[in-house]
Amino acid sequence: MRQLFSFALLSFVSFSSLLSSASAAAADYHEQLVLRPLPLSALLASFNFRSNTSLSEFEAHNFRFFPRSLGQILQHAGTQELHLRFSLGRWDSESWGARPWGGAREGGTGVELWAWLQAATDEEADHKWLTLTNALSGLFCASLNFIDGTRTTRPVMSFQPEGDHPNMTAADTHLLYGVLPHEVVCTENLTPFLKLLPCKGKAGIATLLDGHKLFDASWQSMAIDVKPICPPGAECVLQIELTIDMVLDIDRSKRPRGNPIPRPPPGHELPCNTSKSYHAPDTCFPTDHQANQDWTLSQIFGRTMKGTCPLTDPAVPPVCLHVPDSRSVFHSDGVLEKKNLDRVSRCFEIQPDVDFEIVLPAPEDESAVVVKPVTPLLYAERSFTGHGQERGGVQTILHNPSPDTEVEFVYMESLPWFMRIYLHTMSARIQGQTAKDDSLIKEVYYRPAVDRARGTQLEVRMRVPPASTVFLTYDFEKSILRYTEYPPDANRGFDVAAAVITILSPAAYNLRTTSLLCSLPTPDFSMPYNVIIFTSTAIALAFGGMFNILVRRFVAADEGPEVGLAALKKRIQGRVSLLVEKLKKGKTGNASDESGTKPDKLETVDTAQSIEGALKE
Repeated sequence: MRQLFSFALLSFVSFSSLLSSASAAAADYHEQLVLRPLPLSALLASFNFRSNTSLSEFEAHNFRFFPRSLGQILQHAGTQELHLRFSLGRWDSESWGARPWGGAREGGTGVELWAWLQAATDEEADHKWLTLTNALSGLFCASLNFIDGTRTTRPVMSFQPEGDHPNMTAADTHLLYGVLPHEVVCTENLTPFLKLLPCKGKAGIATLLDGHKLFDASWQSMAIDVKPICPPGAECVLQIELTIDMVLDIDRSKRPRGNPIPRPPPGHELPCNTSKSYHAPDTCFPTDHQANQDWTLSQIFGRTMKGTCPLTDPAVPPVCLHVPDSRSVFHSDGVLEKKNLDRVSRCFEIQPDVDFEIVLPAPEDESAVVVKPVTPLLYAERSFTGHGQERGGVQTILHNPSPDTEVEFVYMESLPWFMRIYLHTMSARIQGQTAKDDSLIKEVYYRPAVDRARGTQLEVRMRVPPASTVFLTYDFEKSILRYTEYPPDANRGFDVAAAVITILSPAAYNLRTTSLLCSLPTPDFSMPYNVIIFTSTAIALAFGGMFNILVRRFVAADEGPEVGLAALKKRIQGRVSLLVEKLKKGKTGNASDESGTKPDKLETVDTAQSIEGALKE
């Protein structure tokens, strides 16, 4: 009896400890989806997945919520902090406002990767960087293994660690940054991304991630951030945060899959602005797209949300919606809606086994369709200048919309080695002024390129006065590549990575410019074929003549056999008379056949053999 009581007590204690560990584990992981309608019939969907793992458990290979496949790579490469970006499209800051997450989860077009590695020397850091890129290339089905020395830089002013590194020293910590602007982001990169989640896309907000919808977006970015966090008075944890942001076109997303080809609506269904003076039955001025902001969750993502992930923190609402408080929102049964005090956002608490659906009907008041986007701290656009295939220039336009606040930032470019910039031509001037202003540029870090070894690194710390537009320009020279270094689509051009802008004040903010397409002097790739044909012909003629001289034997005309005209004529006459004789015999045989007489087989065979012998001679 005493043993039974002891066993029951032990079982109760074990069960209580399991419950406490399960509740603690639930608080270490949470996920959330934020939906924010944007102007011009757009919708921003931000998926965020965050999990914490004790640093001591991580070092003991007890990964818990941390994906083991990624954790082993980081341990093997000595990575202290990692940031990986997969981006596609262009963020329209003039229409959509400030970037989500302050631009911290955004990358340039293609793939970006930067990490802090622990190494004693630069050579060891390069070796670990090569190990890291090759391993991540296989994990995410991307071309990260092509990030070699020509696409790798060591930023000095642009990036700062986001995590807590109490034991980090500048001597044994190396920051490396690589970019692949030509990388095409597709479903092959989304599938490994979902495998890093605890619920693997089987439950929760991850069930809404469909490759057809994600890569049909006007702009999308997938981010992976791994960093250590050391709260005051608590144990350090290793935090992994996975983020997916995409801007969907509502009209295009609501198009049924069975009818993917867009067809124009009939004339009587066109939304027209009737306030125009020239409006008529046969004249239509399109109205603002903000009026078409009615949608459902299943229309946008092609499916409903399958409950919640059982491992997520219940204190964090899984879905939030940013719409004006005056708009009506309908949702599924068994869902609790909570409105925040800002009167522009509402969150939904969902049961684990309930399918979740949101219905946003057409607004009654068109003036309160969407929440007004936040104005970004800085607008930036970049383009090529000049003409010709030998030289060119780059112009970056930086506009500060604030009327009373100056913006200070670091502008960084990672250029390929075949773009040799002239640093003395770099200048900055304010719009409306013809002379350059030296007070705009505070500090410059320049690392020149080495042909086929490393690219050009340019970092400029500068400022933009309030309500001003600054033009940053410089010239460069284009190199000529070897014909084996040109890609198959060389006439398309070469992708140049986006510039990274890190705003230092008045607030932390990041943004990327668009990537560029550089046209290099491209040879005529049919010339190798022409050269091969010409050299083959010349060699054949030379070799043939030399071979005849060395092998053939030359003799005089009287030393050879009789080949005069008389002898040749005599031989031809003999052959012709023989053929005529044989043909006559053949006709005689045919005549006997017509008269009913059986032809002589031996004579026919002899005739055929004679003709064959004559032809052989």
